[in-house]
Amino acid sequence: MRILDEYILSRFLYNFFSSFVILMFIFIFQTIWLFIDDIAGKGLDIIIIGKFLFYLMPNLTEKVLPLTVLLSSILTFGTLAENYEFAAMKASGISLQRSMLSVIIFVTFLGGVAFYFANTVIPASEQKIYNLRRNIAKVKPAAVIEEGVFSDFEGMNIKVDEKFGKNDKYLKNVIIHKKSNLQRNNTVIKANSGELKSSEDSDIIQLVLTDGHYYEELVPKSTVERKRYPFAKSNFETYTINIEIPENTQDLEEERNIRTDKMKNIARLRKDIDSIKENNLTVIGAFSKNITTRMGMFKPLSEKDTTLVTKEATAIDSTALAAGSAKDSVKDIAGILNLYQDWQRNQIMSSAANSVSTILNSVSGKKEDLQRRYKIYSMHILSLHKKFALALSCIILFFVGAPLGAIIRKGGLGLPMVIAIVLFLAYYFIGVFAGNYAKEGNIHPILGAWLSTLIMLPLGIILTKRATADRGLMSFGHVWGTMMEAIRKRIKKSKT
Repeated sequence: MRILDEYILSRFLYNFFSSFVILMFIFIFQTIWLFIDDIAGKGLDIIIIGKFLFYLMPNLTEKVLPLTVLLSSILTFGTLAENYEFAAMKASGISLQRSMLSVIIFVTFLGGVAFYFANTVIPASEQKIYNLRRNIAKVKPAAVIEEGVFSDFEGMNIKVDEKFGKNDKYLKNVIIHKKSNLQRNNTVIKANSGELKSSEDSDIIQLVLTDGHYYEELVPKSTVERKRYPFAKSNFETYTINIEIPENTQDLEEERNIRTDKMKNIARLRKDIDSIKENNLTVIGAFSKNITTRMGMFKPLSEKDTTLVTKEATAIDSTALAAGSAKDSVKDIAGILNLYQDWQRNQIMSSAANSVSTILNSVSGKKEDLQRRYKIYSMHILSLHKKFALALSCIILFFVGAPLGAIIRKGGLGLPMVIAIVLFLAYYFIGVFAGNYAKEGNIHPILGAWLSTLIMLPLGIILTKRATADRGLMSFGHVWGTMMEAIRKRIKKSKT
């Protein structure tokens, strides 16, 4: 049995590592197209591009590893079944589960490694990628300015027709839209040429523009001035814009604050989930209290002191009862409004309409902020459970691929590759759709993280049972017999 375990494990490891390398290269080239705008034509050297791709590899492992386990298990056990090696094992009294024991131990260990990888390596690589992309814009400012389109550059939208010279520091036909504090483009600058000047010893980047025009829409303070739409316009021969670089950004890999959920490990995610939840509840409570106060909702009525009832009020009540007072004519809102004169009713209705409109605008404006807050909260929960789901998915997909390979009895890269890709695409797209639904709040984030794995779990159990019983992928005879029996019963029932 030791020799048999070593033989099966060695076959699996060979298929596993070869499949992992091939699939990793495929996913790397596919990912390059996603980030081609960040690295192509930026004047970056090969070392920076190599670091960028190296930091992407851990993130790709989250997709490559489950597919590799599925494919290698189908290849290994499909080849064993095709060469009738499983038949010889069963003839010797060795069951399918016993033959898979050495690989099960390895896949379980692999699940633990995947969990450690998802909790430690992937967050670190995500932070490295973020820092690299952000700091490229600081150290090589021309890298973020693209030709022919507006690029966001340190609070400005800048467009150039052409970049040339060393490190693309010379610019031709420059158009700049400067943003105000209210994120409005009130200032437009046009220049025939420009130059980016920077130094490793300075925290300032200088954008020197020559032969251009400056136009700015002034923001008036008084109502009278607003009707005049004042602006300032000037021509210049040389105009210098100083752009301050944040401290400690000369290193392309300078560590920054952890910003997104993908950059956090489990301990940090759990801490932030509690903090975000408490903060959301505080914001919602304060907003709800503000709205109810402005509307006067749920305001408690003052209780009357029955000991202070005067004799005069008692006498009036007695007189009213004796005279037989008429019933109250105010039955609804219209009855209340009829108590007032026309001009007073108009004022009341106008005031109520303005109050409702103001409150609706406040709710509408707060809605986007609350949706953003709950999306961040859902993304943190989703990332937390995806780390556990990745480890378990490797084990479950093995129990899908191994019995499936024993059932189809095919090795090589033909049919097993097709089946593995189809199953993985189903697993992957279910996970993507579930994750997107969870981020938008349509389903619970925990379900979004585990849905694809939970769907594959019963498939693995069914396939393992059928492979253990030496049954095919589908009993067409049984299905056909059931269908024919149902048809006969239906015909017999219609005749009667």
